[in-house]
Amino acid sequence: MADQFPRKPKNQHIQDIYRGCLIGGAVGDALGAPVEFMSRDQIIRKFGTAGIQEYVAAFGKLGAITDDTQMTLFTAEGLMRGWLRGNLRGICYMPGVIARSYQRWYHTQGHHHPMHDDGLDGWLISHRELFSCRAPGNTCLSGLESMLESNDVAKNDSKGCGGVIRVAPIGMYYAILVRSESEGHDQAMREAFELACQAAAITHGHPTGQLASGTFAAIVMKLLVGVKLPQAIDAAIKCLIEQPDHEETLHAIQHACRLALETPNDADALAQLGGGWIAEEALAIAVYCALSAKDFRSGVTLAVNHSGDSDSTGSIAGQLLGAIHGAHLIPPSWTGSLELRQVIEEMADDLATLEEWNLEDETSTDEVDYYSSKYPGW
Repeated sequence: MADQFPRKPKNQHIQDIYRGCLIGGAVGDALGAPVEFMSRDQIIRKFGTAGIQEYVAAFGKLGAITDDTQMTLFTAEGLMRGWLRGNLRGICYMPGVIARSYQRWYHTQGHHHPMHDDGLDGWLISHRELFSCRAPGNTCLSGLESMLESNDVAKNDSKGCGGVIRVAPIGMYYAILVRSESEGHDQAMREAFELACQAAAITHGHPTGQLASGTFAAIVMKLLVGVKLPQAIDAAIKCLIEQPDHEETLHAIQHACRLALETPNDADALAQLGGGWIAEEALAIAVYCALSAKDFRSGVTLAVNHSGDSDSTGSIAGQLLGAIHGAHLIPPSWTGSLELRQVIEEMADDLATLEEWNLEDETSTDEVDYYSSKYPGW
């Protein structure tokens, strides 16, 4: 069984773009982490006019990920558990399963919650490197602390970017469900949008924090089924404008698209979009950088060398650019020392192959046992 599982995608392009999305986000996170609280002037004084271009130590190591990538992995884990539960039991409330995964992340940050009395199991939480506090967002922590049951939503009014940074796996999940089909892509995009809004609502109560998350997941989903970035943005906007309170997110995205067309790859233009601490700004910065970029490196370095939330904007831009260019075009100097790289790659492979799992075939007992042990709770 060790040779057979975990599965690897049969289609090398799919493996490349799925790994690209998760690895791309993680390297943007790691590159931006050391300069997160620095102004652009401070970055330039320390690293030169080009800004930071390679990893420097953060949290005591090179290539260290932050809470952004940690929570992204736990989103993916929740999706895998939910998919298994739905297939093996025929019923699943996916936002609740994702909420329980976030509680496992909350446990890794040194906190206890009554929901931890059961469910601290599975493959992901077995990696002790995740038990590291990497400047986790107060909104995420307080939202999970106040949770009474898995279907609770946040009671705050926060629109911080903590929802956006973690929902790319939702776009990945829905893309693989329909990638081989000629129809159903728009419906899958709408479902990705809705679930990402629900996942963000677990910790972020402001509509903009949720709608920016939904829009981002919808863009990722479209990219992974082969749609070009401008068209993916247009499709996601169609979902967005159907929602109440969409104006802040819509205006931010439109501003980013306009700047990318008129003044691409320009740090001064990027500054017009804000610092990225709040959801619509972080999404807008990532969209601008991805639209401006000639390649993965240029887009991610632009996304982190600004005055603001550099690890989060680097992560979101990296997820977009990784989904566009694939993992093989991410600089080796960034992937080589990336923390938890093998775990991130395996999670991407699991998302990319879930439709290939044989869960109903009577001869697939080993596969069912393997994956239900890896992602238990079904």
